[in-house]
Amino acid sequence: MPPELPATRVHGYLLCPDTGRVLIQDVDGVMGLPGGRPEPHDTDPAATFVREALEENQVRVGAVAYLGYQEVREPGRTPYAQIRMAGIITAFEPPQPDPDGTGHTCRRLMVPLADAADVLGWGEPALAQAKAAARIAETEWGLPVNGQTPAGYVD
Repeated sequence: MPPELPATRVHGYLLCPDTGRVLIQDVDGVMGLPGGRPEPHDTDPAATFVREALEENQVRVGAVAYLGYQEVREPGRTPYAQIRMAGIITAFEPPQPDPDGTGHTCRRLMVPLADAADVLGWGEPALAQAKAAARIAETEWGLPVNGQTPAGYVD
């Protein structure tokens, strides 16, 4: 990632080591990937990703991998980056409100990785990101990402 491009968000694909399904957070029907803004005490994007996964979704994360970034350009704003990561879920804690002050409790929808782009509704970028996450999950971590375990909530 170019050093002059500020990273304003870190989000990613959290995978269940047993089923290969990925966590999609559901906040009142709005689907998204776990993650958020880097904070001054975060040492790197992986630290942001792990912290946000615990704060928003109450999941503990083991191994993580950098997938890449997407450059975002908006009228009247300096270009910025959104970083994408992948990680392995090591534990689910009981759901509770995000400490960010919104009071939202994210529901944890676990879906087959192949379905993540459709569930997110982000089109081609999400498809490419999910493929990158699958590649890491299979080659680096040996996870079963092509399984047929149906989608379902872990609440």
